[in-house]
Amino acid sequence: MARAEQRTQGDLPDVNVWLALLNAQHPHHPSAKHYWEHTAAQHIAFCRITMLGLLRLSTNKVVMGGTPYTTEQAWQAYQSVANLPEVGFASEPQGVEIAMQKYTRGAQFRKADWADAYLAAFAQLAGLRMVSFDKGFAGYSDLPHLVL
Repeated sequence: MARAEQRTQGDLPDVNVWLALLNAQHPHHPSAKHYWEHTAAQHIAFCRITMLGLLRLSTNKVVMGGTPYTTEQAWQAYQSVANLPEVGFASEPQGVEIAMQKYTRGAQFRKADWADAYLAAFAQLAGLRMVSFDKGFAGYSDLPHLVL
């Protein structure tokens, strides 16, 4: 596990962490559960993109191994964690577009990483640690992160 050594106000789990956490059949469920029980910050945040990603992907047949959630089940899964006292909804911080531009400039930026650049900028400006199974977050400068 890699961590940036900066003080944060909480965690911003990536969609892949939320999916693994809420789906016991997911191959990364044990790691997500261990994170939640032993490594998670006291405050954990959804943002609009992680909320929408969880709803969208949990209803996707391929992503869910042939048994997608219904729309109602997706909402129930989201609300089951969103309503926990340690979980909140973080509003978009001021200046996220400018910070995102910094991450998307240069030859090393891959066009498939637009959402990751947004999440990295969001987490950095909101003072949150980015938590993901995606090792690519280690490449964002000044971003506190935890790769599961």
